[in-house]
Amino acid sequence: MTTIKLHNTKTRKKEVFTPLDPENVRMYVCGPTVYDRAHLGNARPVVVFDVLYRLLRHVYGPDHVTYVRNFTDVDDKINARAAETGRAISDITAETTQWFLDDMGALGALEPDHMPRATQYIPQMVEMIEALIAKGHAYEAEGHVLFAVDSWREKYGKLSGRSIDDMIAGARVEVAPYKKNPMDFVLWKPSTDDLPGWDSPWGRGRPGWHIECSAMSYELLGESFDIHGGGNDLMFPHHENEIAQSCCAHPEGSFAKMWLHNEMLQVEGKKMSKSLGNFFTVRDLLDQGIPGEVIRFVFLSTHYRKPMDWTAEKAREAKDTLWKWRQLTDGSERHRRPHLEVLEALADDLNTPLALSVLHKKFKEANTNEDASRFLATLEVLGLGRNWRDGFQNAVEDAIETVNHLKLLEKRMEAMRREAMQSKDFSEVDQMKAALSEAGVEVRMSKSDVKLIQGANFDPAKLESLK
Repeated sequence: MTTIKLHNTKTRKKEVFTPLDPENVRMYVCGPTVYDRAHLGNARPVVVFDVLYRLLRHVYGPDHVTYVRNFTDVDDKINARAAETGRAISDITAETTQWFLDDMGALGALEPDHMPRATQYIPQMVEMIEALIAKGHAYEAEGHVLFAVDSWREKYGKLSGRSIDDMIAGARVEVAPYKKNPMDFVLWKPSTDDLPGWDSPWGRGRPGWHIECSAMSYELLGESFDIHGGGNDLMFPHHENEIAQSCCAHPEGSFAKMWLHNEMLQVEGKKMSKSLGNFFTVRDLLDQGIPGEVIRFVFLSTHYRKPMDWTAEKAREAKDTLWKWRQLTDGSERHRRPHLEVLEALADDLNTPLALSVLHKKFKEANTNEDASRFLATLEVLGLGRNWRDGFQNAVEDAIETVNHLKLLEKRMEAMRREAMQSKDFSEVDQMKAALSEAGVEVRMSKSDVKLIQGANFDPAKLESLK
C-alpha cells in the first residue's frame, strides 16, 4: 500500500498518515459562505482537497473514505445581501450553493460524500452549546452564549502557535461588556424579528460561525476523525475555536488528528483585490473561455503550502499542454494502474508540481496505446483526463486560436510601432491600443517587443474586428 505523508499544521512537521480506521478514513474541510460567486481564491482549497480525496480513495478504496465539506447558509454577510437586494435569504443561499457546485464541478472537483448546510444542524449546535455550559466552558450573557477561553487556556492557540496574551494584545477582537475575556467568542447570539432565528434555551437567536463546523463534523464523522483542512486564513480564529469547543464538548475524543492548510492566491504577483482590478470569480474565467481543467492545472502547478500566483501566461501554457495531452489520450481505454511515480509524488504531501513534471516526462516517452491508456489513468488521479467535460475540446481550440490571434496582433503592433517611430505619427498605434483595451487586453511595450496580456475583462469577440 502507498505510504502517504502529510504536513500536519498542528505539529509543524510532515508525518506518515495512519488513519484511525482504514475501513473508514474521514476528512472534513471548511466550505463556503453562500452569498455570492466563488472567487479564484475560494477554489484553491476545493482543488487541493479534491486531490487528497482522490488519493485517499485510490489507496483505501472509494467505499472506505468519507469526505465532508459544509455550506455556511446562516451568516451576517447573507443577511446583508438579502437586505441589499430585497430577496429572500433562502433564495440567495439556494442559488449561490448551486453556483458553487456548478463552478467547482467545472474544475473537475468530485462532490464530497456529505455537504451539510448549517441550517440543517441547528438542534445539534444547541445541544453542543448546552453541553459546553454544563461543563463550565461557556456562559450566557445578555442573550448571548460565549465560549470561555480561560477554561481552555493552556491548550488554546496551539494550532496557530499563539498565546492568549499575545492574541489579546495584537488581534482585533470584538470588545463587548458582557465578555469575561476579550478573546471569548460567540456560540449563540440573539436575532431580531427581521433576521433568521431559532428558538433556544437562551431565546430566539442564531449560531455563531465556529460552532457549526464542530457540530456537523461530530454528527457526520464522530468525536475523532483523521483530517481537517482549509485555507490558512481559517487557522485563527476559526479552526482554533473549533478545536477548543469540540475538545471541551467531547473530551473523550481528539477531534482532528491531522490539520492541513493551503496557502493563499495572488493574481499577476499581487493580492487579489477589486480595487486593483484583478479580482476574478471562477465564473469570470469560465465565461472568458478558459476551461475549468486549465484553471485546475494552473492550481496544481504550485504546491498547496506555497502562495500561488495566477497569471495569464500560466493559463496559456496550461491550455497548450492539456491540448497535447488530450490528443494523446483520445480514444484510449483507462489502464488499471496509474504511474507509480505520480502516486509517490502525490503521497509526499500532495506534491502536485512534481506529479505534473513526471507526466511531462511520460508524455514525451509515450509511443504505444498502452502508454496512452496508463497516462489517462494517471490524469484521472489528478482530476483530469476522462473527466474532461463536454465542450473541453472546443473551448481549448478556441483558447488556442485566441492565443495565436494575440501573437499575430503583437507582431502587427511591433511593425506599426516601428513605422510610427520613423514617421512620428502614432495615431494608428494609439487606435490599436484603444481597440485592444476595449477588448480587455493589456498592452505592454518595452524597447525590444510588445506583449498583449488578457485582462480581467477580456472579451475575445471584440478581437474579431482586429483580424
